[in-house]
Amino acid sequence: MYAYLLRMTGEAQLAVDLVQESFARYLGRYGRRNGQKPLLYAIARNAALDAIRKRKMDGFAADEQEDTGNNPERQMINREAFERLLAAIGQLTPPDRELISLVAAADLTYREIGKVLRISEANVKVRVHRARTKLRAYLETPSKPP
Repeated sequence: MYAYLLRMTGEAQLAVDLVQESFARYLGRYGRRNGQKPLLYAIARNAALDAIRKRKMDGFAADEQEDTGNNPERQMINREAFERLLAAIGQLTPPDRELISLVAAADLTYREIGKVLRISEANVKVRVHRARTKLRAYLETPSKPP
């Protein structure tokens, strides 16, 4: 769930806060009944959208991520790749960004993702394919120097 929210918001601390808020909402409303992942992700999605609206964010900025490895060169390469991926995801439309985030981060089936987003499983498959094609194009485009 953290990875999903990180991709949705692009902010590590906000993602942590939203994970806690999502579980608190879920447990407060539904208790410890059998876990329903689609419902939990729907709650997380709504919390993320609420937070984004409150902050009046137009785009999703990438925060620097700490790496705990011993190799500084590898850390820099990983950080740059992660930032490039977040930047590419940020270029997607909000619905595509959300869909890619659910597919990449959540351990949900396409049917469950459809329940979270309130669309059919077939529509999920089509939209995932289109979003991945756009994302691949963004990642293959050479980055411009600042």
